[in-house]
Amino acid sequence: MSGKRELVLDAAIELLGSRGIRALTHRAVDEVAGMPAGSASNYFRTRAALLTGIAERLEARDYADWEALNRRPAPATIEDLVDGTAALVVHAVRTDPTRTLARYALFQEARTSPVLRETVRSGHRRLTEWAASLLANVGGDRATTQILVGQLEGIILHQLVDPTPDFDPRPVLDRLVRALIASND
Repeated sequence: MSGKRELVLDAAIELLGSRGIRALTHRAVDEVAGMPAGSASNYFRTRAALLTGIAERLEARDYADWEALNRRPAPATIEDLVDGTAALVVHAVRTDPTRTLARYALFQEARTSPVLRETVRSGHRRLTEWAASLLANVGGDRATTQILVGQLEGIILHQLVDPTPDFDPRPVLDRLVRALIASND
């Protein structure tokens, strides 16, 4: 069960992903969360603190999604990795596109906010290191991880902007992962 702080952050993510960065105010977050006025500001005194909290919550939800969408915490085979990654991509663009759009709005905002930029960078590094540990189980290395993470971000972004009705990332991801792993041999 989520606590009130997480409810505030989830409402902020919903607001950011559905209405954009300009709509993100403490008052609007309170309304979306269905909480009394001042609740968001009790947890996050400044806009910068709220944005940092959103970035951290997005990262935590990414880990939770992987666990919920996959049979194992770490893939044992390339097929496991491809299946899990494809499920995560479909989740990002079909099941929870608002959250994905919130992430991209944060990336854009981080360009002009040094504190948020560092939070986003740190989160990206942690997620990339985590992905590297998953890829290591099937023969991947850091370079493989960086390429795959970049490709995943691109695939997701393109599907959000120009959705394909019969979108299935699995064949492309399978080819990509196998080529990257083979280049390590």
